Amino acid sequence: MRAPPRPLQRLHLHFEPTSGIAGDMAVAALVDAGVPAAVVKGAVEAMGVRGLVVGFGRRKRGAYVGRSFEVKWPGQNRGGVAHAAGHSHAPGHSRAAGHSHAAGHSHAAGHSHAAGHSHGHGHPQAHVHRDYAEVKRLLARARLDPDARALAADIFARIAEVEAALHGTRIDRVAFHEVGAYDSIADVVGLAAAIAHLAPASIGSLPPVVGTGLVRTAHGLVPVPAPATLALLAEIPIRPDGDGELTTPTGAAILAAVVDTFGPLPPMRVRAVGYGAGTRELVDRANVLRVVLGEALGAEDLPAAAEVVLLEANLDDLSPQLVGPLYDALSAAGAVDVWSAPILMKKGRPALQVSALVPPAALPVVERAFFENSTTLGLRRRVLDRVVLARSFATVETPYGKIRIKLAALDGEILGAQPEFEDCRRLAARARIPAREVLAAAAAAARALLPARASAGRPGPGRRAGRPRG
Repeated sequence: MRAPPRPLQRLHLHFEPTSGIAGDMAVAALVDAGVPAAVVKGAVEAMGVRGLVVGFGRRKRGAYVGRSFEVKWPGQNRGGVAHAAGHSHAPGHSRAAGHSHAAGHSHAAGHSHAAGHSHGHGHPQAHVHRDYAEVKRLLARARLDPDARALAADIFARIAEVEAALHGTRIDRVAFHEVGAYDSIADVVGLAAAIAHLAPASIGSLPPVVGTGLVRTAHGLVPVPAPATLALLAEIPIRPDGDGELTTPTGAAILAAVVDTFGPLPPMRVRAVGYGAGTRELVDRANVLRVVLGEALGAEDLPAAAEVVLLEANLDDLSPQLVGPLYDALSAAGAVDVWSAPILMKKGRPALQVSALVPPAALPVVERAFFENSTTLGLRRRVLDRVVLARSFATVETPYGKIRIKLAALDGEILGAQPEFEDCRRLAARARIPAREVLAAAAAAARALLPARASAGRPGPGRRAGRPRG
């Protein structure tokens, strides 16, 4: 008898926008991971927008089969909305990251036009717009979960504030294009309802891939990421990769509103995975957004910087007694690693090469510590890229007391579990026994945190044969 599915609430939620992110892809991925479709449909219906209907389907993109989130609205196939030549919306169409735009016209998720803005294509006089003030009124009277209402309001506010600043208008006068208004209401409210249903303990994301090149809008050609997207992603790490617009303004607003930390999957026991598929096939990647839900193991460590600066100096006149204090000063100033190696300099003089890895933000402080605590007259700098595993800390019980364990993971799978030696040494001193005994006990307890290894030829835990990992 199959065990009933375990609830997905209060877990860690992680977005992986390696093909960018749009609102419809985010909603589809969460439903694919296990959020009931009725939660999203009910929230959209609660907005009371007549004729707005949403549904879910399946769509293959590259090697992946993902879920699609499809939006239908009144007059979708009527001639009442004039689109630029060569551009049309098929029934049930929703914009995906990388959606192509016809000349003179663009629909970006959540893209809005300031009141009085001149469009590059014709609209009849009866054409409907919904401004931000009206969207706020719809949210206020909708029978939504309070958390879903608050999150949807936050996302809409972020988009409207950015658009108002870009177009030089008052925020309440920012007006959403008819198609964009329907799509935005479905995407934002559906996403907010899904997040409120999950009530995640924490939310993370890989840095979003935003795309490259130029996109044609009603304002003319603009660089990717589009101005609104770039403004919404301020202070957020991004990856300018891929062809065209891959992250839309609504996708950017979602990440800015919900994500706690940006970095790789933390060590976790994976409980559910979902794939949200976009509408366009991409040449260099599968156009899907993956989300992962799982039980985080231990307290997540701060994400390590992907870019560091290597500082080096050759020291032939520093007293050996001052090497330790130099190490301490560099570490206290922000260096993530410090080491030295014996070298021979000119005329056969023995010396030390002292090296430090430094995050760019800490560089001025570490350089000053280097000069103040050594005899060097200069430093060499090199910028390095590095790949680092996600890290977190758990605690295990041993006969000697509690010891912290550093966990390292790749794509959420724990690859290593190492006891903190200082904890072992402290407990060994208290018990008056060799540190190696405490270390051995801690290592044995740490092994219980490692996943069971699958036998050869069989897929490991959480993997399905025939389904590629993203």
